[in-house]
Amino acid sequence: MKVLCIDGGGIRGLIPALVLDEIERRTGRPTAEMVDLVAGTSTGGLLACGLTRADDAGRPRYTAAELAEIYLTDGPAIFAHDPVKAVTSAGGLLDEKYDAAALEGTLRRYLGEDPLSAALRDVLITAYDIERRAAFFFRSARARRDPAYDFTLAAASRATSAAPSYFEPARVTDAAGAATYALVDGGVFAVNPSLCAYADLVQAGGIDHLTVMLSLGTGSATTPIPYQEARSWGQLEWARPILDIVFDGVADTTEFEAAAVMGDRYIRLQTELREASSEFDDASAENLAALRREAERLIAEQSATIDRACALLTT
Repeated sequence: MKVLCIDGGGIRGLIPALVLDEIERRTGRPTAEMVDLVAGTSTGGLLACGLTRADDAGRPRYTAAELAEIYLTDGPAIFAHDPVKAVTSAGGLLDEKYDAAALEGTLRRYLGEDPLSAALRDVLITAYDIERRAAFFFRSARARRDPAYDFTLAAASRATSAAPSYFEPARVTDAAGAATYALVDGGVFAVNPSLCAYADLVQAGGIDHLTVMLSLGTGSATTPIPYQEARSWGQLEWARPILDIVFDGVADTTEFEAAAVMGDRYIRLQTELREASSEFDDASAENLAALRREAERLIAEQSATIDRACALLTT
C-alpha cells in the first residue's frame, strides 16, 4: 500500500506539483500508477483530483508538469486583485476576498463533470461542514459503493479550496441528490492530511500493508510575528494572521505525529520559504518564479530522499 498526501497552501501548491514532476521524471511513470491512495487538502485536493482523473483510454489525463502549469496560467486570474472587491470586502475582513468564478472556471475546464467514483486511484479529500459542524471527507472508495457519497471532482475541489475569508463556502450536492452540504477548506483541521489518510487505512484494515506514505508540503512560513505588534492586537488584527498560524501549526504537528506513528514509512518533503511569500494568494509573476526556485532548492537539497521515495513507489 502506497500513499501520497499533499498539503494545502493555495498558490504554493506549485511546489508539490513541481516535486511530483521531478518524481515522474525520475521514475518515468505517472503518479497515479505508483500509488494506491492520494489524500489532499485545499490546493492538495485539487492536485489529487487532477492526478487521478482518467482520460478516454483509462490512463492519467494529466502529468504533474501539466498540473504545475495550471498554477502559472490560471493562478493570476484566480487570485486577481479587484479594486472594487478589495474595498467592499475590506481586504477579506467583511466579505470573501475573491470572487470564486475564476476558480470554478478552472475546475470545470480541467476536471469536467467526472465523478469522484471514476478516479483512477482511491482519493481522500478534506473539507469542513459549517452547518453540521463536522469534518467532511470526500472518499472515492465510498463513492463507488453509494451514489449518496459521490460528487464531481470539480465539486470536491471547490469545497476543499474554500479557504475562509478568501472564497465563499462551497455548496455541493451528492450525485444521488440525497443531501446538500455547506463546506469550507479542510485546512481548518487537516492542512496536512497524512493522519487522515492513516486513519482511513486503519479503518479499512490496510495499515499493515502500508509500505510508504509520501507527504508533500507547500512550504513553511518563516516570517515572525513580532511580540510588540501582536500584544496589542484584537479580533480585527488577528483575523488574517490566526488563519495562517492555525494552518502552520496543524501542519507541523501532523508532521511530528505522523513520523512518530509510521517511522521510516513516512517520508516528508517540505521546505522553508526563504524567497517566496507565505501568502496563499500571491500569484504575482515574481512570487511564482520564487516558488519555482523554492521547489528547485527542495529537490536539490533532498535529492537522496526523493530517490528513496521513488524506489519505494516503484517497488
